[in-house]
Amino acid sequence: MLQMSAKSKKATQAQAETLAKKVEHFTKIEIECLIQTFNVLQAEQVGRGKATHGLDRWTFRGILQNIFGLTNAMMIDGVFRSFDKDGDGIINVEEWIEGLSVLLRGTLDEKIKHCFQVYDLNDDKVIAREEICHMLKQSLLKQPNEEDPDEAIKDVVEITMKRMDHDHDGLLSFKDFEKSVQKENLLLEAFGTCLPDPTVILQIIGCHKFLPDVLNLIHFFFLSFRVLRSLSTLYFKSNKNKETTHIHVHLQIYHE
Repeated sequence: MLQMSAKSKKATQAQAETLAKKVEHFTKIEIECLIQTFNVLQAEQVGRGKATHGLDRWTFRGILQNIFGLTNAMMIDGVFRSFDKDGDGIINVEEWIEGLSVLLRGTLDEKIKHCFQVYDLNDDKVIAREEICHMLKQSLLKQPNEEDPDEAIKDVVEITMKRMDHDHDGLLSFKDFEKSVQKENLLLEAFGTCLPDPTVILQIIGCHKFLPDVLNLIHFFFLSFRVLRSLSTLYFKSNKNKETTHIHVHLQIYHE
């Protein structure tokens, strides 16, 4: 666990007290832990020469993949947009805590808003057929010997529109999406997984010390990254006179 000076601890407590008045679902103590987590992540970024005033996409992607079990790159980008309320490409501490409050303990209404923002790929306040098709292509595994998966996806899109497009304008508005999910909760993540699995949430928040546990997991993740980066550097140096001139660390994405 990160050790804090008395001055830093006092500043964190004051910041947590302010945020506790704005953010629902977390206690003041839990918000303090989340601020510590944010500071750890930000310090790691500074060590890599990255953004110093918030969390960038790379850091955020690592947390969603390694802590919360989200793997679809398109969905992860959407979750980033949902967190990044001011659209500046960086997640500040308030956005971090507000976003996690929805991700971990949000009400159904809050999660409906979150998922709609994720699925609205171009941020035009509606979800078009093309967006649904694009998301499903990313979420569904292509089966061996499948003749024309695009046609199958188009069929799914048409069925979906008939079921969810309540005003029959050929687009899914927020009201369409909200009404559909309230009627059938399983449609909440109809176009891709953008919320942590319930079992993951239970593991994280199932005990009073869940946030310190998350902080420890984050430390482990970044420690593992440092080791991997060091090994990759050594491998590159040992092969500098060979044909291999690049090292690619590839994260294999699996879709359920």
